[in-house]
Amino acid sequence: MYERHEIGKIGENIAVTYLLQNGYIILERNFECKQGEIDIIAKHKNEIIFIEVKTRSSALYGLPKESVNNIKKKHIYKSAEYYVYKNNLENEPIRIDVIEIYKKHGKFKLLHIQNAITDKPQK
Repeated sequence: MYERHEIGKIGENIAVTYLLQNGYIILERNFECKQGEIDIIAKHKNEIIFIEVKTRSSALYGLPKESVNNIKKKHIYKSAEYYVYKNNLENEPIRIDVIEIYKKHGKFKLLHIQNAITDKPQK
């Protein structure tokens, strides 16, 4: 469990570095509320982006994006709604992305999936 947590933190740090290098401004990391948690909240151009980071060292349990199931999508969406409300951002364009990080042979590969969650999840 500890190793998995450490790989996840490394993945988040890699994602933040990638985002900064691509002109994103990091607003928050590990935003928590009763609705759930969002790994990274960033701003790019005029959009607020909520980012779920998934890091894997093997495909044994499937692709990283496959772990963002309907329950996880619902929590991300509800957390994003709360963040928007709390920070009075109702008029700002938003999107929800997933960043996949793969660790293989000691190297990391990143895949940024923009607009990964486009529809409001069903109840």
